[in-house]
Amino acid sequence: MDRRQQRTRQAVYKAFTDLLRCRSYNSITVQEIIDAANIGRSTFYSHFETKDDLLKALCTEIFAHVFADDLMKEKTHDFSGDAQDVQHRITHILYHLQDSRAYIRGILSSESGELFMRFFKEYLRELFEEALCRKKAEEDIPRDYMLNHLVCDFAESVRWWMHHEEYSPEEISRFFLTSASFLC
Repeated sequence: MDRRQQRTRQAVYKAFTDLLRCRSYNSITVQEIIDAANIGRSTFYSHFETKDDLLKALCTEIFAHVFADDLMKEKTHDFSGDAQDVQHRITHILYHLQDSRAYIRGILSSESGELFMRFFKEYLRELFEEALCRKKAEEDIPRDYMLNHLVCDFAESVRWWMHHEEYSPEEISRFFLTSASFLC
């Protein structure tokens, strides 16, 4: 993608996320995104077939960075030396979601939330699958059950956390990692 295309794409993402900060996904039209991005209709459709495609591209861009193999030092956090530690990777993810909380809430507040969660769970599945490969699984718990449990529990923890701002990424990470052992 050349620089002009990248700028256009960024303008569309910004327009879309700005709209999501104050309105639900369902109430936003492609025309409103086009107007806010100050682009033509054909330009929008040369990048995205539908509003759902825009959401998918936005999620892919967010998750590609958040779930990158090599964690880098960033303004709000530094987990660059702890790329293999699951707790640090989870906390890293939470920091990025916290930075995007305003528009992620908008995405989660409508049926687009299921699309977002589906993409999110795909990335989580890879993360937790790697973590499970490094640990010896309990013999009486099927590995695919454990993987499903971790993915779904963390995804729903994030959905809950989007409406409970008083907790830090570190606290949510700790809540998630200790919740399974709470009943034992």
